[in-house]
Amino acid sequence: MINSFEHKTIVITGASAGVGAACARAFAAQNAKLVLVARGETKLQAIAEELRAQCEVLTVVMDVASNEDCLALLDKAETAFGAVHIIINNAGMHSRGDLEKIEPGDVAAMVDINLRAPLLLSCAAIPYLRRAGSGAIVNIGSLAGRAPLQGAATYSATKAGLRAFSHALADELRDSGIAVGVVSPGPIDTGFIMDEIDAVEDIVFSQPMSSAKQVAEAVLKVAAGEETEIVLPAASAKLTHLSYLFPRLRRLLRPMLYRQGRKNKQKYRNRQSGE
Repeated sequence: MINSFEHKTIVITGASAGVGAACARAFAAQNAKLVLVARGETKLQAIAEELRAQCEVLTVVMDVASNEDCLALLDKAETAFGAVHIIINNAGMHSRGDLEKIEPGDVAAMVDINLRAPLLLSCAAIPYLRRAGSGAIVNIGSLAGRAPLQGAATYSATKAGLRAFSHALADELRDSGIAVGVVSPGPIDTGFIMDEIDAVEDIVFSQPMSSAKQVAEAVLKVAAGEETEIVLPAASAKLTHLSYLFPRLRRLLRPMLYRQGRKNKQKYRNRQSGE
């Protein structure tokens, strides 16, 4: 287990907003060294400037879908700070809707960003983490990776694959001093969902909303080696487990969950409009 993140080098993808930014703030509060990664430079620089008063920060503007960028990222991090200790694979993409309504290119992009990039970065990072003497790989999954979600077939598949990968790699590296795990949240109160609220499947909102800060706190626990998987909210772990094991139950529960989700979605819409 990692007892302290002080002076540890933390690489966070998708760090410019939402969960990634919340993770950056959480690690900065422990005086870690941050390597913040995102495609958009403006927001990335804003979070970096916010945190430089607390810790050292390196920003890398790149696309995680690029093999070359991912491999170069790790070299940049080690060159800047002398070691790489922790990888937070947070960058994600979700093109919402039934599969037949989605552009094939967007399906491929989801697979590249949500699944292929974390696998590639994790594989490439292992030698760096071994050189550092210890470390962690934390992947950001989803409830959709624990129970298939209609209207999100590709997203569910990528997150299910990422969850399976996390558990398998955790076993492979069990005695290495490198912790591996996954945080599997339901809906999170960030722009990833709230900026596209009308496009999000109603059933998503049937589960309680978590904050980005709550997800970041779970990430720190997994990074410390305390848990292999943390599900948010905790009650949803049981529901998604049963839904996965018993598909017929999932289909029976679906109408009730959609009704509850529609009610909750309207409440969130009202909140956004100030009603």
